[in-house]
Amino acid sequence: ALAVARMAEVMPLWVAAVLGMGGMVLVAMLIERLVLRPLVNQDGVVLLMATLGVSYFMDGFGQTVWGSDIYKIELGIPKEPVMILDGMFKGGILVNKEDFVAAIVAAYAATAPFPVRLITQPHDGFRLAQVRNRGARIATGDFLLFLDGDCILPRDHVAAYLGRRRPGTAQLGYCARLPKEALSSLVPGRLGAIDLVSLAPRAERRLLAQRHRKAAWHSLVRHPSKPRLAGGNFGVWRADFQRVNGFDERFVGWGQEDDDLGLRLRSSGVRLESILDRTFSLHVWHPSDPSATARWRDGANVTYFLRRGRLAFCRQGLVPRPVESVLWGLPDDLRTTALGGPLAHLRVGARHARPGEPCEIDLVIRPGNGRFLRPAECRLVLALQGSGGDWWLHRRADRIQMISPNLSHTRCLDTLSDLLSHVG
Repeated sequence: ALAVARMAEVMPLWVAAVLGMGGMVLVAMLIERLVLRPLVNQDGVVLLMATLGVSYFMDGFGQTVWGSDIYKIELGIPKEPVMILDGMFKGGILVNKEDFVAAIVAAYAATAPFPVRLITQPHDGFRLAQVRNRGARIATGDFLLFLDGDCILPRDHVAAYLGRRRPGTAQLGYCARLPKEALSSLVPGRLGAIDLVSLAPRAERRLLAQRHRKAAWHSLVRHPSKPRLAGGNFGVWRADFQRVNGFDERFVGWGQEDDDLGLRLRSSGVRLESILDRTFSLHVWHPSDPSATARWRDGANVTYFLRRGRLAFCRQGLVPRPVESVLWGLPDDLRTTALGGPLAHLRVGARHARPGEPCEIDLVIRPGNGRFLRPAECRLVLALQGSGGDWWLHRRADRIQMISPNLSHTRCLDTLSDLLSHVG
């Protein structure tokens, strides 16, 4: 266990576990060959002392190689104690939350008629986009159904999605918010006997019906940004999800990561359709996350979400995209401009589009004579400070980045490298 914990610091946990098991088998074979086999038919006290000696040797050898500090394997599940069943009898039961979660998952996996896998991550702020991508990576099906952890499902919810799915479409659901008073009806082990839909207030069901009608109208008129995707309840084909590189993990904190995914799916040709006439989830009351805001436009991610020049295949998603993975459009006068040299150094191995061919990021440099010559998702202007304005060029640009002419060559490279790694 000590060896696995130490190796897990520099490699994936599953690799460390495999190497650890291999090491145990090898050590066991050596002990049997070098220690136990020569002791066959010896007195019992000799075998006892040899066994104790081997255990002391292994303990000391392990601490010599790996150190004597206490190490732990971080699974991403909170470890603080939690009180359960306090509503059933006085005092309840105090258990470790990590053990509680592991027991629930193991019990469910043992009885479910399909494979069950658990993915976790350390709690480092509200990183919903990141953990959804991690779940998508380990999923094996062709169709992905996303659900928030604070929602429960009515009967036939999954069947409704499977029955409605069609190539080139994503199905959008939503939730009815249960009042705090409904918590007393949600007793584990008894949910199967409850008509969960009946717990949804009538006003909530009316809002869902209205949301469905609006979504149908927006789909009919091919609205460019509606219906909006709500990440807590939607289904999408794996191939379509991978085509846009999943959720953008640069969204940290509450909100907008699902709106962003919906826009990128739509720009890649996927139709977003409501499924609220067939099913909806039920949101269980709980205190709000500290990063959540009362109004959508007050969220910490709004500025990033509203940026211009959004790439459909995001830069930080299922797979990170370095500079060389982006399809660039470069100006014809690149090598004659002041920034051309540093940019040529940074773009080693990058793909380039010819004039007139579509690209992801079309680049113009000032001072220089280049123009935007290609259909592009993002139009980027790099300009030295004091190089003068170009009203028409700036009007067409999605992003304008000013570079100080007083930077050293090294600082200029660092500045441009950071910019090119994040644009889009």
